[in-house]
Amino acid sequence: MAKWYGAAAICIDDEKNLLMVLQGKPEEEKKWSVPSGGKEGTETFEECCRREVLEETGYDVRVVEKLHTKKNEWAEVHYFLVKVIGGTPTTSNDPDGLIYDVAWKSLNDIDALVLSFPEDRSYFDLYVI
Repeated sequence: MAKWYGAAAICIDDEKNLLMVLQGKPEEEKKWSVPSGGKEGTETFEECCRREVLEETGYDVRVVEKLHTKKNEWAEVHYFLVKVIGGTPTTSNDPDGLIYDVAWKSLNDIDALVLSFPEDRSYFDLYVI
């Protein structure tokens, strides 16, 4: 099995809320995540991050800095801090049809959410302060 490469966005607004998406296949329980997805063709991880945020949320973002990389035997995901520079929240841009909601969530909100990647909760605590 080939290793999967992707990018994820940590986007925090002025009120210290985190941009999140509700996602899942139609037959699955829907779970919350930061905007993320797989690298396509020759795009950089930064380009992948910006594209995924636009597709999943409708927001155009600027990459501020690379935060960390999460690696395991089957995947490598590069996390970036991003800032919204335009756009309007929507789920209609998602080519996979797997995004059901776009919302800004506080740390208190996040504590009660079912996450697609529960291990990311510790990152949110670090960055949304």
